[in-house]
Amino acid sequence: MAKYPHFIDLKPVIHVEGKVRLPGSKSISNRSLLLAALAKGTTRIMDLLESDDTLVMLEALKVLGVKWTQIEGTQNYVIEGVNGPFPVKQAELFMGNAGTAIRPLTAALAAMDGDYTLRGVSRMHERPIGDLVDALNADGANIEYLGEKGYPPLRIRGGNIRADQLKVRGNVSSQFLTALLMASPLLALKQNVVIEVAGELISQPYIEITLNLMERFGVKVERDGWQKFTIPAGQFYVSPDTLHVEGDASSASYFLAAGTIAGGPVRVEGVSADSIQGDVRFVDALRQMGAVITFGDNWIEARSDGALKAIDADFNHIPDAAMTIAVVALFADGSSTLRNIGSWRVKETDRIAAMATELRKLGAIVDEGEDWLRITPPEKIRAAAIDTYDDHRMAMCFSLASLDGALRCGAEVRINDPQCVAKTFPEYFDEFNKILRAGML
Repeated sequence: MAKYPHFIDLKPVIHVEGKVRLPGSKSISNRSLLLAALAKGTTRIMDLLESDDTLVMLEALKVLGVKWTQIEGTQNYVIEGVNGPFPVKQAELFMGNAGTAIRPLTAALAAMDGDYTLRGVSRMHERPIGDLVDALNADGANIEYLGEKGYPPLRIRGGNIRADQLKVRGNVSSQFLTALLMASPLLALKQNVVIEVAGELISQPYIEITLNLMERFGVKVERDGWQKFTIPAGQFYVSPDTLHVEGDASSASYFLAAGTIAGGPVRVEGVSADSIQGDVRFVDALRQMGAVITFGDNWIEARSDGALKAIDADFNHIPDAAMTIAVVALFADGSSTLRNIGSWRVKETDRIAAMATELRKLGAIVDEGEDWLRITPPEKIRAAAIDTYDDHRMAMCFSLASLDGALRCGAEVRINDPQCVAKTFPEYFDEFNKILRAGML
C-alpha cells in the first residue's frame, strides 16, 4: 500500500481529465469475507479491496480459525468456509476502526458458543453499538460492555440466543440491521427469524447490498417494506464458488466530482449504472448541479462545461458520498443544503462538525444543525491546511478544493495526515495525481 508523508500540498489545477480504475468496494468486500467464512465450501473472492478495514476483517477471521490465502500478486483471495460457527471458541479480536467488521462479527459471535472480546482504536470506542447489543441481549445474548455503556469494547459469551423475533432501531446506522441479517441463518435453524426495524431506516441502499450478497450465498430474505425482514428456517450459506467485488462507488464520487468541477471528462472504471451499491446515485446530485454524466458497461464518466448550480437535497440514502457534495458546493452559484445526514455524527469522526470547521478555513460560510449542513461558497477559495481527523473521507473530499471551478479558482490546499486514506483507498493521492492534466494556476 502507498505510504505518504505527514502532509501533502496540492497546488491549484486548471483542468482534470482521464481514467481511474477503482479499488474494490469496502461494503462488498467485508460482507463477502464474512459470508464466505460462514459458508459451506470454498469461495474465490476477486478484486478484494486492499485497505486497513479489510485487513482487520481478514485477521479477525484468521484468529477465529478461518483459513484463507491470497493469490500472489493479486487482490484475489481463497476463503475456506467453516459451514457455520467458527472453530475457535475463545479469542480477543482487534477491530481497528472498521464498523463493517465489528458490527456483523458482534452479531455472528453472539449466535455461536464461545467467549470473545472485541476492541478497537480509541475512536471505535466512541462509535455507538448499543442498538445492536440491545437487540441481541433482549433475545438471550450475553454481551457485556467493558467500558462505557453503548460502546465497544465488548465481551460476548455467545450461543444463548433462542429468538424467533428481533427488533432493532434503524435511525443510527444501517450496519446494525445488516449485522442481524447476516447472522440470522445461524439462528433460523428450526424456525423462521423475523427482524423488525423500529423507526426510520437510514442508508437503505446498504441493506440492499446485504440482501443481494446473502442471496448470492444461497440465503433468501422476505422483506415487508423496510420495517420487517423474515429469514425462513433451514437456510445456510453456500459458496457461490467465485465472487467479483465491484469497484467502490463511494470512491468513485471524488473523481466524478473532479470532472464536474474542472471540466473533465473523468471516467471511473469498475462500476456502472446497474451496480448493487446505492452510492452510484451520487451522479443524480452531480447532474442537478450541472454535470453531464455518461454510463458504459463497466464505467461512469463526468464532465461539465459551465458554472455549477447550488443544491438542496436529502442525502439519507448516500451519506458517505454526500460528503463529496459538501466540497463541490464550494464551486456552486449559491448556498447548498445537505439534509438528513445525521449519521455523519457517528462515523469515523463527527463529520458534520469536522466538515463545517474545514470548509470555513477555505472561506465558506457554513451553518450546521443536528442532521443538516448549509454551505455558502466564498467569492474565492482561500488557501488552507485541512485537518483530516483520522478520517479517510475528509482527506479525499478536500483534495477537490484545489481544483479550478468556473466561478472561483481552487486554492493551494495542504492535506494533513494523508495516510488516513489507507482505511479504504491507499492509492488515492497517486490516482488523483493522474487526472491532473493541465498546468498549475
